[in-house]
Amino acid sequence: KFLMAGYPVLFRAPCAAKALWRTYIYNLHGLRALHTSSTKMEPGGKATARGVVFDMDGTLLKPVIDFAEMRRRVGVLPDQGDILDVINRWPEAKRAEAYATIAEIEEQALRDMALMPGALELCEFLDQRGLPRGLITRNVRRSVQYFHDFMGLVPFKPAITRECEFPYKPSPAALQHIAAAWGVETSEVLMVGDSVRDDVVSGNRAGAITVLLDYSGEGPSSVPRRTPESFSGDQRPHHVVGSLNELQELLENCYTLLPPPLPPLGIS
Repeated sequence: KFLMAGYPVLFRAPCAAKALWRTYIYNLHGLRALHTSSTKMEPGGKATARGVVFDMDGTLLKPVIDFAEMRRRVGVLPDQGDILDVINRWPEAKRAEAYATIAEIEEQALRDMALMPGALELCEFLDQRGLPRGLITRNVRRSVQYFHDFMGLVPFKPAITRECEFPYKPSPAALQHIAAAWGVETSEVLMVGDSVRDDVVSGNRAGAITVLLDYSGEGPSSVPRRTPESFSGDQRPHHVVGSLNELQELLENCYTLLPPPLPPLGIS
């Protein structure tokens, strides 16, 4: 080690040591830092990642749907539970009316679609490294196709939408299906999303590496960024990042990136 600007700099240190040092320096200067809990490490101090599965709205796309307003218009109170589960128990005519309202809201969201900063660059990075990209969303297939066209990249595959025959997150079923389609263990897959209740829980139940995308530490009136230790049980992610750019940094610094042994398969 040697000194730079008065601080020791460590080279060839294990990922965990570098992460701790980076956190120390960032905290010293009031900067953002990656927050990480332990994951299974391979020899050399890095775990293996062979694919990344994303949530869509609020993760790859800026959140433009007001879900509280959606509940109000459909007529599902917050304490009634999951909005889609409630609607699916309704009589056919009432259910069709509710889904028509949701479709109207989602159609407006297509017109307002905007990528999260770093989304395009992260996808290009994964493509260059040969890591497949999967998608699990409650949105409809048409919205996902529009999203693919909007990005102008090779589509996410598999892309699990609400038309698919899988239970909704936090069920791990869709994530397990994607890992099987890629021919990898779920422990080699990252599940990335902005919802602790849905994305993180589903990833943990599947045995995946979970990454919470947390914007609570952004902006002039921000609160301190949450860490994995802010949560417990199935809601505790392995990592917390504040942007997709930070996620790319995490992948580059802390994981050995290996393409899957089989060509990525699955439904579109």
